[in-house]
Amino acid sequence: MELDVAGYGASESEREQRGIEVEMATAASDLGKEKVGEILIRLGMVTAEQLDDTLEAARRDGKLIGQVLVEKEFLSPHDLATALSIQLGVPLIDLTRHKVHPDALRVVPEQLARKYNALPLDIIGDSLTVVMENTMDVQAIDDIAAVSKMRVEPMMAFPDEIREAIARDYAAGREIEGEMAALSLAMEEEAEPEEAMAAEAEAPVPRNLNLLIQQGVRTRASDINIEPQQDKLRIRFRIDGVLQDTMSLPLNIHGALISRLKIMGGMNIAERRRPQDGGFSVRVDGEDIDVRVGTGNTIHGEMAALRLLRKSGLMLDLTTLGFLPETLDRYRRLLDLPFGMILFGGPTGAGKTTTLYASISRLNQTERNIMTIEEPVEYHFAGINQFQVNPRAGVDFAGSLRAFMRLDPDVILVGEMRDAETARIGTQAALTGHLVFASVHANDAVGVLWRMVDLGVERFFVCAALAGTVAQRIVRRICSHCQVPYDPTVEERTAYQEEMGELPPQLYRGAGCNFCSGTGYLDRVGLFEVLVPTEQLKQLLLDVASADEIRAQAIKDGMVAMMHDGMVKVKQGITTISEVLRNVFY
Repeated sequence: MELDVAGYGASESEREQRGIEVEMATAASDLGKEKVGEILIRLGMVTAEQLDDTLEAARRDGKLIGQVLVEKEFLSPHDLATALSIQLGVPLIDLTRHKVHPDALRVVPEQLARKYNALPLDIIGDSLTVVMENTMDVQAIDDIAAVSKMRVEPMMAFPDEIREAIARDYAAGREIEGEMAALSLAMEEEAEPEEAMAAEAEAPVPRNLNLLIQQGVRTRASDINIEPQQDKLRIRFRIDGVLQDTMSLPLNIHGALISRLKIMGGMNIAERRRPQDGGFSVRVDGEDIDVRVGTGNTIHGEMAALRLLRKSGLMLDLTTLGFLPETLDRYRRLLDLPFGMILFGGPTGAGKTTTLYASISRLNQTERNIMTIEEPVEYHFAGINQFQVNPRAGVDFAGSLRAFMRLDPDVILVGEMRDAETARIGTQAALTGHLVFASVHANDAVGVLWRMVDLGVERFFVCAALAGTVAQRIVRRICSHCQVPYDPTVEERTAYQEEMGELPPQLYRGAGCNFCSGTGYLDRVGLFEVLVPTEQLKQLLLDVASADEIRAQAIKDGMVAMMHDGMVKVKQGITTISEVLRNVFY
């Protein structure tokens, strides 16, 4: 049945008349249409006895049959929606697989969408496709048509999915864009630092910056990049490790926005040429968020990068990081050692800090004095003595490590070994009865050994102090909401077969849906390799053997290589071959 809503903005009397006409049309069409109860019985969703019981209760209480069936738990809301879709001949939309068009959201206010549990899905010509819980609600259709000034084409979806989609898609990002555009009209030129200071207490800039951060938190972004271009202000969010264009804002609000960030981060707003860093805290949806801010001057002006740190999102359980069972067993045995050096390798953003934090959290007991030196301290832990590098005050990694030796530590965590002095002091600490954790920039577990030698630590000291090395990457998970089977390319099939020694099984990828913003990936998982040096491997290092020889010995000694770890997760349907190949390299 089609509902003609071309006359949007109808009067109350017209709506009432239209409601009567719709009821009459529905009653007439029902004479030749299968009833809801008949459909439910035919599909095996309810029994005849349950339906009879429901009919009596519905007549007595003046309720709809479907409503009573759901109340009595004879039927789920999903099954009821399916039956109504069949009866009315209205398409039932799977909102997990349909992408909501931003233009459709802009023509219907969120308050109205929530009122009727109706989600604008797409605009086709002069028609607005709206997914509704009740496609027979004439009042809802008229109100949406009046506001959007478009013809409404109603479709159905499961009520809970509509509510989730409304909450998800009416995000703060669209509010930011509109308010930023309005703000830019009031600014004829970039605000000078003094003007920004004077306007600090005014609402527009703080409000829009808060909305930007809220949107980042709600979309699971780890970073927000604010980048001035030649003709616009580019906003990008890093979600699951990948930067995504989020919006473009008018360039003339750039100065006020950067100045506000500097004020909040405790930086010098008068300094525009040199890089600066700072931080502040905000509260979003009841969650405390620490925001680290860095600024730097580009040819088009200052850019800013905001790192969003969520305590609730920090995984402190090693079992949730993605270790394969045999790899996790090897790593746990390292954590049980009384002393020695455990080194982590991987590029920036590989998740080393998360694994380090999960490790010391496991060791955090009353009888241990755990001390860390970090740049900066990203998360605070009760019971752990954390120090932060401060170059202006003369506090660096090497000096802090020397001071630690006089403070009775049992476990030491060094944020990064980047110079010879820090590497040598850390090695000596491991040799004198301390368990030392540290990260270095190296591609793989074998590369960590060479990096220590490059930093000036003698090979025999590395062999004596080293308990083990860990290398890792983070790959994106396939979105479980839109996972579909697919046939790999020749290159992917070859890469899998070379690593696993077998033909690939049925593989999966994400088709793209609302939950994953069309990327096909949702959340991330770690890939790991744990090298525990044996006497044979140490001898190879002392004999200046090649990296390939040492790697072959490490695999012979039981190390699962990162590439193999990744392909196992491909076989398990966790990630894709292309994602593994994108992140794992030697």
